[in-house]
Amino acid sequence: MAIEYANRIKRLPAYIFARLDELKKEKEKTGAEVISFGVGDPDLPAPEKVIKKLHEASLKPKSNRYPSYAGMPELREAISQWYEARFNVSLNPQTEVLVLCGSKEGLAHIPQAFINEGDGVLVPSPGYPVYNTATIMSGGVSISVPQREEKKFLPDFEIIDRRLMDKAKMLFLNFPCNPTSKVVDVNYFEDVLDLSQKRELIVCHDNAYSEIYYDQKRPPSILQAQKAKEAHVVEFHSLSKTFNMAGFRVGFVVGNKKIIEALAKVKTNIDSGVYNPIQEAAIVALSQCWKECDEFREIYQKRRDYFCAELKKLKIEFNIPEASFYVWAKVPKGFSSESFSEYLIKEAGVMVTPGTGFGQEGQGFVRFALTIELDKISLGLEKIAKVLK
Repeated sequence: MAIEYANRIKRLPAYIFARLDELKKEKEKTGAEVISFGVGDPDLPAPEKVIKKLHEASLKPKSNRYPSYAGMPELREAISQWYEARFNVSLNPQTEVLVLCGSKEGLAHIPQAFINEGDGVLVPSPGYPVYNTATIMSGGVSISVPQREEKKFLPDFEIIDRRLMDKAKMLFLNFPCNPTSKVVDVNYFEDVLDLSQKRELIVCHDNAYSEIYYDQKRPPSILQAQKAKEAHVVEFHSLSKTFNMAGFRVGFVVGNKKIIEALAKVKTNIDSGVYNPIQEAAIVALSQCWKECDEFREIYQKRRDYFCAELKKLKIEFNIPEASFYVWAKVPKGFSSESFSEYLIKEAGVMVTPGTGFGQEGQGFVRFALTIELDKISLGLEKIAKVLK
């Protein structure tokens, strides 16, 4: 009998990065260095005190035991205190906080707690690909919500067919946005929660980039909205970007206790808790590393300012990001997202992410990730400048 993929696997979108990885390897075989603006993987080190705590905690005799699914009480308390200090939002650490193996884990699992076969999920386009794949894997139907330039990269709910809106049970939201870097204020969140209450939507806000911001303009939490306590809303966060702890795989979700409870049930059955020494390191990060975050932001600010000034000279259109370490830029005339990305690898030895990797509405754009050192950014821009001339 032939092995056949499950229908849900067949429905997953093609892996657009496979072709680019292939081209990258071909270019490197020629001896050329490929400068990668492709992956949003922080290159800065985690704070020293975090690494020290991880090492100390790993030497404890009981560190190899199974961790709790919900997370250490001390870490959940640290998360609630961080939210109080950062956003002025009060959380019950026992019922409104759940520790995750990175925020991606929670985002991928939450549709399984609420979505039945054929239920609709509102997915931003362009947006983080996990929202769509998580919907598919749960048996749900992705309802694409365009985030177009003419609408200032905000979700355009009015364009969606009312019959599709009536099917929707869940909404994914992401500000600061990956890939567009769009930031919204609390008033916008109020409007979204008003819509969610009218349509009885569960709102899942991905706030992974809240601490990578510029010019002292701090992005808000959706939980700061007045309607948040009454709404069906949760917010995901990760220590990956905030504290450069991407490889640690630790994040959390906070908000509505009923939603937290349901996600915890999914997690208990198909996942595990975070390694205890990593949880102890996370406590140190959240409670003691505010100064280090300021230093990280200074580095990203320099990178953003330099990159945007140089990109402007190349006559490439883009919006200056207020947050995240991404620059969402238009491709030059005559190119598609894919063809421009391939052209830069082949001709310049520079890798960028095609906008279509984030949904159909990403066509005509590419994403630059500023997660490489300033000298590499400069070299990459020089390479692009040569081939565009």
